[in-house]
Amino acid sequence: MDTASNIKTYMQTVGKQARNASRILAAASTKDKNSALMAIHDALLANKSDILSANALDMKNGHNNDLETALLDRLELTDARFDDMLQGLKDVVALPDPVGEISDMTFRPSGIQLGKMRVPLGVVGMIYESRPNVTLEAGSLALKSGNAIILRGGKEAFESNQAIAKCIHEGLANAGLPANAVQVIATTDRAAVGELITMSQYVDVIVPRGGKGLIARITDEARVPVIKHLDGNCHTYIDAFADPELAVKISVNAKTQRYGTCNTMETLLVDKAVADTLLTPICEAIVQADTQMQLRACEQSLPLLQQSTNLQGHIDKAIDEDWDTEYLAPILAVKLVDGIDDAIVHINAHGSQHTDVIISNNYTRTQQFIREVDSSSVMINASSRFADGFEYGLGAEIGISTDKIHARGPVGLEGLTSQKWVVFGHGEVRG
Repeated sequence: MDTASNIKTYMQTVGKQARNASRILAAASTKDKNSALMAIHDALLANKSDILSANALDMKNGHNNDLETALLDRLELTDARFDDMLQGLKDVVALPDPVGEISDMTFRPSGIQLGKMRVPLGVVGMIYESRPNVTLEAGSLALKSGNAIILRGGKEAFESNQAIAKCIHEGLANAGLPANAVQVIATTDRAAVGELITMSQYVDVIVPRGGKGLIARITDEARVPVIKHLDGNCHTYIDAFADPELAVKISVNAKTQRYGTCNTMETLLVDKAVADTLLTPICEAIVQADTQMQLRACEQSLPLLQQSTNLQGHIDKAIDEDWDTEYLAPILAVKLVDGIDDAIVHINAHGSQHTDVIISNNYTRTQQFIREVDSSSVMINASSRFADGFEYGLGAEIGISTDKIHARGPVGLEGLTSQKWVVFGHGEVRG
């Protein structure tokens, strides 16, 4: 499958199979879909050792190829993460099935009754990097929402993804649903991506998850609608009315709980009014939580932080690029701002419209922040790490959309559906 013609033929076959499977899934009952999900659960559990062995091979290759630390973190399947995958499947099973739900029913003067029925999108194409758990999460959400899905994971997770795909196919077959409802591309050739994003006759929407380069390519070349999952340049703003204990606790968690995720804090903004009392304690706590941490400080915060003996060797002067960077590493940009208005201006100018946080006990300011910050998730007195489909009660997520249409924020079952008008009549005709 190493020639362009072979890749094209292969992808056309994958597309046709997905389209055919989508017709069957759209008509499948909730019971059948849940049975398939539990059959997949059982297949994964029975083949756990094979999956972890495949992941170990991917990790070995990743180390040999000098894969970035953040990507290695995303790639690794520990026992705990494997258990989380299984629990995620059960959570999706427990969720209400949105397909077929009719809402907004109303009678018109003509006598007809109309409403909106929720329906699957059809065939979803997904392109993503590193994380093999995404293969299962995306597959389970697509299945429950009645969609077929074509998954193209990164080459660094190829062995893991193929092992998981084998279990998904086994579960689907055991439940009597088409195995081609979830297809994992069996080649690392980048030409397959080019085919996937232009097969408008077979694919209804593309969901890319990865770096800016990947997103830019998909956005520029796709002939299929795209739900973008952009980078997460997330901010935490410490307001003048912040509770000091909460400010420290939340900031430490938002930055150091895990680096290789898009909901990790990358920039700390502190109101100048409380810089003397809060800036240094927050930064010291973050450095204490991870002694590898490097702070990129603005001109005004730099001299304050340099007074701390606990921060020596952890501070650099920030440059313009730091305000726009998703580090995915123990690096934190730090900036003093002139109150909430300045903080909002900075976030809307430099953020990625992912997740932004205010720490404050002032109701008026928190309400202004959530109204005016233009991001898919805006939080008050909570860690940005909560911006996650599982934490939002979606069971799992196919991605976190920074678009405004069609879905925004963590995309779960409802985000993988659309609506169509349905009309109920009793012989009415239009005069």
